[in-house]
Amino acid sequence: MPSSNLVIVGSSTGGLKILEGIFPRLPVLKAAMVIVQHITPLIDRAFVSSLQRVSSMPVCLAEEGQILQHGTVYLAPGGLHLTLVNNQAVHLAAGEKVNSVCPSIDVAMCSLARPSGSRLAGVILTGMGCDGAAGLEHVKRIGGITIAQDQKTSVIYGMPKAAAETGKVDFILSTERIADKLKELFCQ
Repeated sequence: MPSSNLVIVGSSTGGLKILEGIFPRLPVLKAAMVIVQHITPLIDRAFVSSLQRVSSMPVCLAEEGQILQHGTVYLAPGGLHLTLVNNQAVHLAAGEKVNSVCPSIDVAMCSLARPSGSRLAGVILTGMGCDGAAGLEHVKRIGGITIAQDQKTSVIYGMPKAAAETGKVDFILSTERIADKLKELFCQ
């Protein structure tokens, strides 16, 4: 069944470690989850395999035209920008780097439309730089819930800090509390 609820997660340096801490705490969510990790094409499949080992949900590399399904995790492929059409269909495209990266979290998050009768959450995890800050502002502007990782549990506090500095973050949480908040939002 196509998913109406959506969680979009952005991460960079230290992202796999943090995600490996979040995923064992998550049951199958009543939402699709899209992860935009700053990653190269050579290691994106290994990243999927690593997450699959600790996830109760299936994890896959996102493909062009794929329709998002509840309880499934989609990783943006390395070297391609991921956008979502009507918050449900994956579109992948080569393009210039945005914020010095491809895939860019901002590109993915800024492609989202205002959810109609569904829930949307944007999450920014550990990483260097500011990618994801503008995207999280967009998620907030269209009615989504915004979450940033706290400094104490971040490997690098650049991206979550930049997101928090926008003033548009609803929750600044530890790795453990991020998992708890996602359960609260998408398991009821």
